[in-house]
Amino acid sequence: MAKSIMPIRCQWCSDDPLYIQYHDTEWGVPVFDDGKLFEFLMLEGAQAGLSWITVLRKRETYRKAFDEFSWEKIAAYDEAKVAELLQDPGIIRNRLKIAAAIQNAQAFMKIIDSHGSFASYIWQFVEGAPIRNNWQSIGEVPAQSKESERMSKDLKKRGFRFVGPTICYAYMQAVGMVNDHTTDCFRHSQMETCIKK
Repeated sequence: MAKSIMPIRCQWCSDDPLYIQYHDTEWGVPVFDDGKLFEFLMLEGAQAGLSWITVLRKRETYRKAFDEFSWEKIAAYDEAKVAELLQDPGIIRNRLKIAAAIQNAQAFMKIIDSHGSFASYIWQFVEGAPIRNNWQSIGEVPAQSKESERMSKDLKKRGFRFVGPTICYAYMQAVGMVNDHTTDCFRHSQMETCIKK
């Protein structure tokens, strides 16, 4: 019986099944849905200073604790809700990050009011289409870019927090604004074929 050949993945992807599923099905896939864009904004902010796998393991608990990532509900959280969240062991219990989630939800709503959708606002930083990169190794992949610097500056101006250039670049990678799968990864060519609105 022939042995199945394991596909080559990006070097950062460990053999953790959760990581593999995330890498193979989500990371780098272009997202134009406001709900999903907000979820990733929340998770990237929560991840600051921690490993992404830590956040992935808490993702379902985050979903329950933060009302299925409803920005309308999160924007209205009061001190009682913050106190409740700080007692939840299933999320990252950091007061600054929880406060930022609320503030970001409020800022997110303002962008929808002014731009019609968050997607139309955020995708303008890459002119509406993913940036096609052809990195041969993980060492070539940058931590930030001129696009993520512009995005960070504009988001901060609009009241967002935990949106530095590095967090913004990780966000761009996650929601498919850049194809940062290395060229040896089986997902690189797949992303090239799915790059369309």
